[in-house]
Amino acid sequence: MTALRNYSLVTGAYWGFTLTDGALRMLVLLHFHSLGYSALQIAFLFLFYEFFGILTNLVGGWLGSHFGLKVTLFSGLALQILALTLLALLQPDWSATISVAYVMTAQALSGIAKDLTKMSSKSAIKLLVPAGEEGLLFKWVAILTGSKNALKGAGFFLGGLLLGWLGFRLSLLVMAGGLLLIILVAGTTLPRQMGRAKTGIKFSRILSKSRNINLLSAARMFLFGSRDVWFVVGLPVFLASTLGWSHPQVGGFMALWVIGYGAIQALAPKLLRSCLGDRLPHGGTASLAAFSLVLLTALIATGVGLSLPAWLTVIAGLALFGIFFAINSAIHSYLILAYADTENVAVDVGFYYMANAAGRLGGTLLSGLMFQNFGLTGCLWLSVLLLTAAGGLSRFLPGRALATP
Repeated sequence: MTALRNYSLVTGAYWGFTLTDGALRMLVLLHFHSLGYSALQIAFLFLFYEFFGILTNLVGGWLGSHFGLKVTLFSGLALQILALTLLALLQPDWSATISVAYVMTAQALSGIAKDLTKMSSKSAIKLLVPAGEEGLLFKWVAILTGSKNALKGAGFFLGGLLLGWLGFRLSLLVMAGGLLLIILVAGTTLPRQMGRAKTGIKFSRILSKSRNINLLSAARMFLFGSRDVWFVVGLPVFLASTLGWSHPQVGGFMALWVIGYGAIQALAPKLLRSCLGDRLPHGGTASLAAFSLVLLTALIATGVGLSLPAWLTVIAGLALFGIFFAINSAIHSYLILAYADTENVAVDVGFYYMANAAGRLGGTLLSGLMFQNFGLTGCLWLSVLLLTAAGGLSRFLPGRALATP
């Protein structure tokens, strides 16, 4: 019961953060798009968010092993409160250059916060699941990751709604207050030593990984780059500028996409059971799932390039992309915990999510660049190339499920 209670507390804290994280992204994107910023300028607003996520994941696992995952989890929540408060102080009469630099700095804090919180939450699951319970590990990580993505989608909708209802500044302050309440409620309950290594871990250990973790991390980088290259800037700007959708409509579609993606991710163990039986996912599963996305994305890109109806390509096509991508992501999220060393789980998971953040950084920057020069079609064809790399790397992972070390 203690493990279940702690799992619920960690999940609840992660849920609260994720809701504000999704809302913040949509607030910033739609607010600055309405001010006339170009797709590439908007992409730069999120550049530090992703870049500092890379550094945070690289160092965050080592910090979690030394100070405990409770410290890194609530440090992430506190930094998000600071980022939201700083953005609320943004003044409308500042020049575009000053505004962009200021928002990039605040987004850097939010990026650090996001990856401290994610690394801490997912590492904690490895410690809370009894040794040898691989099926339960897959189930719990799928539930956490899937529910997180569903709430991030709800955050997209919330961001679009709050922007029209409360405005930019007041929306940010309301979200900061909600996170403060989470810290006060959950901060006194979780065990202080959770995730703290029994012996000191050398700092050089953060780059010393097994072959499986290195390969999986590289595949993860290309996988998430393939999503964000069209999702972060290209798609919302396309919906707003080309299709003429309003802010609530854009936020609502993005929200529904991520909510559906999260629901499929949470159900991934059941969906895969129909294909794998009692076997757990392995490298071959990850490779096949990635190459399925290659074919689907190529079809969507072809449809958009031929100017087929938007409901068929953008709406239905990207909905199918979300289903296949969710299964891919769930497989990866399980494999990293299966490959990670129990004693140094925070360090291994931190390294893996550093690669995840690197993929998001590259995808974010390329999303603005490709959309500005080649439109949504160019974003999607680049996604095909990145997915091909992810599938190719996954072929070198073990062809059977591994027991937890």
